[in-house]
Amino acid sequence: MTTRKPGTAPGNIFVAPYSAGTVAGQTGSLILDDSGDPVWFRPLPSANLQNADFKVQSYRNPKTGRTQPVLTWWQGTLAIPPTYTNLPSGAPEPGGCYYIYDSHYRLLKTVFARHGFSPDEHEFLLTRRGTALFLASKPVPMDLTRYGGPKNGAILDSQIQEVDLATGRLVFSWDMLEHVDPADSKVSASDLSSSGGVWDAYHVNSIDEGPGGQLLVSARDMWAVYNVSRKTGKIRWQLGGKKSDFSFARNAKFFWQHDARFRPRHEISMFDDGCCDLPDGAPEQKSHGLILKLDFRSHRATVARAFYHDPTLFSATQGNTQALSNGNEFIGWGQSPYYSEYAGAGNSEHTPSRNLLYDVRMPGSNISYRAFRDTWVGTPYYRPAAAVRASGPHSVVYASWNGSTRTRAWQVLAGPNPRSLSVVVGHARRTGFETAVTTPAHGPYFQVRALEAAGKVLRASKVVKLDRTA
Repeated sequence: MTTRKPGTAPGNIFVAPYSAGTVAGQTGSLILDDSGDPVWFRPLPSANLQNADFKVQSYRNPKTGRTQPVLTWWQGTLAIPPTYTNLPSGAPEPGGCYYIYDSHYRLLKTVFARHGFSPDEHEFLLTRRGTALFLASKPVPMDLTRYGGPKNGAILDSQIQEVDLATGRLVFSWDMLEHVDPADSKVSASDLSSSGGVWDAYHVNSIDEGPGGQLLVSARDMWAVYNVSRKTGKIRWQLGGKKSDFSFARNAKFFWQHDARFRPRHEISMFDDGCCDLPDGAPEQKSHGLILKLDFRSHRATVARAFYHDPTLFSATQGNTQALSNGNEFIGWGQSPYYSEYAGAGNSEHTPSRNLLYDVRMPGSNISYRAFRDTWVGTPYYRPAAAVRASGPHSVVYASWNGSTRTRAWQVLAGPNPRSLSVVVGHARRTGFETAVTTPAHGPYFQVRALEAAGKVLRASKVVKLDRTA
């Protein structure tokens, strides 16, 4: 942590660490508290597997109609050179999926894309209709000579798909290639040697639902955000890019943006990457969270609030801007290994430390596609874990419960055999993911019990044995 001040929103931090180089630790889905201690970690067996868009959502049970908080994420393999060069960098390899887990960390649903498309890591939204709305991508063979590319090339098409979670049926789709001219791309089709001949003209990276059946679609490589009518499929207006329906006030232009979201009062939030490999002589700008005010009479976009980092960050890819319950904003810095929280008024590029409440740098070269803060109550279906070792004349008992958010203290029992553990020999406040409790008891059998704030036993671990000969 580089900054930690009062005033942050309640909740834990949700990230999915991975690295384009050597990952520090393991890839997977990770919940952290504000001090940086793990709350829950689901590690993946290979660094070539990644999770993305790991967050809390509401799931409507198709049988009961009730909603419940769940964890959702994408899992699969990304095309990261030099290991994978068959697709544009960052595109999902075939074989990925989306997971929905309940508050007991049990799998509820696995969701796949349809019509030969691969589930895309960029977006997975659960709706109140009991459906999942997500992005999917697929290389489509195409003669690219009119765009300056090869005759026998391909374009990476993006499709919005919506699947009914009860039946698995595809209930809606919208295809980028059918509605947006790839000639408007800011990425050249001329050099595709590092992507298997596949042109990433669009790079769609977020969807959001608004009132009246509106969809907000962000296309990174177009420098544009599109408002799409779900009913007709037509683009109602375009913000940014070569055919923008809006002009821009000072500092309102954005480049390579991610995570476009509807906000109240005709505002749009996003993460403006703003840097790196800018064509058309565009000036490089610092990456930042950005909220724009749209005036539909003058068709002009102005900056409502901005969120810059201190020190300056230049994130070529990824990132997000999340509205929090208390009016704060949480920023995931994408390709830069940070996540931060700001008071809602934000700052400017000249005052980047203003309103910064919380800031963390991830270890090594680890990054997370997005980062979130949210409230979460986890009660694992599995038992707490215990281990014990001798330390001179004492025994040290280690207690942990991966994913439990209600555990506040640990109670240690000991006895001469596994069926006689009635004596409490230790008690300690939970002090992080794993708590060490020193006791003079020799056991040799021990068990730990997780206690909630009022002292009630939540659950006990298996019995473990101390081996003093080891």
